Amino acid sequence: MALCQNIGYDTMRMPNLLGHESPAEAVQQSASWLPLLARECHPDARIFLCSLFAPICLDRFISPCKSLCESVRDSCAPIMSCYGYPWPEILRCDQYPADHLMCISSINNSTVHTGGRRAPQASCRDCELEEASSSKDVLETFCRSEFVLKLRLKRLKDSLVSLSQFSLAAKLDVLKHGPLLGGEIRSRIELWLERDATCLRNMTRHHPQGGTFLVTGTVQGERLVVNKAFAWQRRDKNLKAAARKWKHHRCRS
Repeated sequence: MALCQNIGYDTMRMPNLLGHESPAEAVQQSASWLPLLARECHPDARIFLCSLFAPICLDRFISPCKSLCESVRDSCAPIMSCYGYPWPEILRCDQYPADHLMCISSINNSTVHTGGRRAPQASCRDCELEEASSSKDVLETFCRSEFVLKLRLKRLKDSLVSLSQFSLAAKLDVLKHGPLLGGEIRSRIELWLERDATCLRNMTRHHPQGGTFLVTGTVQGERLVVNKAFAWQRRDKNLKAAARKWKHHRCRS
């Protein structure tokens, strides 16, 4: 169950707290929540969802506390609503107990910090395609980013084979790899395609069959965070000029 990797335990009770009768059913239903976790809408979203999909195997069920549900809901529901998904009735918070020793409360004390660094917060405008106002501005974006990639996305005929609706074409141009090692770049991008549905939706809103895009971003642990995206089009001379100049460009310190 990709949703619940590395949460501190590896055995679960079935049926779970959502009424799933088998592990296979729980795994299938949990996959739809992976894109929301990718947006990091709340630091405790994973433990909240896993307490329901994969409750720890003890003599009795340990449900999430009402306060944990409300905290996750208040942070994540606005992001879900941007893409047409309301907070589901099956997760209504008034069904969970008030904080006490026999329910799961926040493990992060409602903070949004990880390792002393503020975690990226979800936004409905993640990866909105931008216009290259000038080659100079694009080069500055390249300098501020840890990686710069030119990639081509193709819409899958059957999206059931993947959580994403798009696949990565064979050719991948790496303008700046930063901390990414050469052999892992493609696999990391493919994982990003699987997990970052909100970002992809914005990028491909006017390109439903896919296309070529230039993306920039940062590396945070195992996760790639794309913060800017441009459609690679013939008429965009500023973007192409920046890509040509990048090989010889020296960023200001």
